[in-house]
Amino acid sequence: MASFYSYPELFLAGFIFTLPFLYEKSNVFRYYLKFFLYYAYVLITCTVLLPVVLLYPRDVTNLVVASRFCRYASHIVGIEWELRGLENWNNEECYIVISNHQSSLDILGMFEMWPRMKRCTVVAKRPLMFAGAFGFGAWCSGLVFIDRLKTEKARQLMKEATERVIAEKTKLWVFPEGARYNKGSIQPFKKGAFYLAIDAQIPIMPVVFSQYYFLDNDTNTFEPGKVVITTLPPIPTKGMTHNDLETLSEMARQQMTEVFNESSKDLVRQSKISM
Repeated sequence: MASFYSYPELFLAGFIFTLPFLYEKSNVFRYYLKFFLYYAYVLITCTVLLPVVLLYPRDVTNLVVASRFCRYASHIVGIEWELRGLENWNNEECYIVISNHQSSLDILGMFEMWPRMKRCTVVAKRPLMFAGAFGFGAWCSGLVFIDRLKTEKARQLMKEATERVIAEKTKLWVFPEGARYNKGSIQPFKKGAFYLAIDAQIPIMPVVFSQYYFLDNDTNTFEPGKVVITTLPPIPTKGMTHNDLETLSEMARQQMTEVFNESSKDLVRQSKISM
């Protein structure tokens, strides 16, 4: 008996048949597919975990639970993480954590860190709060969402977050560059995180992600790769005042830049990639 297929069925079969070829031969297809799989996996995982985080709303330890599941997205997109300097973490202390910000992929590295950091929340842009199950789950996990256009309200939220950090012996993760940048350097820092650390007299904890040599948004390239995340010794702020803001900011950026350059060169040597 003859078998007939509709045009949509034939199109779907042809598309599925060509997927391996497209993935192998097209940088652009591979780039968008990996980001799609990354976002889809994290979104689905957050949706499944919503009943769990709703049991403990606004509790930052929800992020530890979420990270144990979300971290597998790294395997899907082909990223390997190496953590250095973990001995610098003291879970009995509170810190203002600062790190360079290269891509939305940074969150995958943070998923690797949360089981070690334990109690740590993040300052994020307000639009992310409306990103479906991810945004709601993040809110339930204690993330601090700020609107940078509303300066006074943002400052108040940051101040409240810092008070909570001290009261609950937790950590607040801030991206002081203010925007993502993956061009082989660390951009000048905004001063907000350093104001908070000085006002609260708590240490700055610098964390450095090596360069994403495998990712190029301009050419839509996303290859398998490795990232080194280095935690530096905390920088004390005891006795500092606002007069020390510039010195503190530049000290942190200089230390982070040195580690960024060295760890990035290490990976280039290991992978025999010429930058």
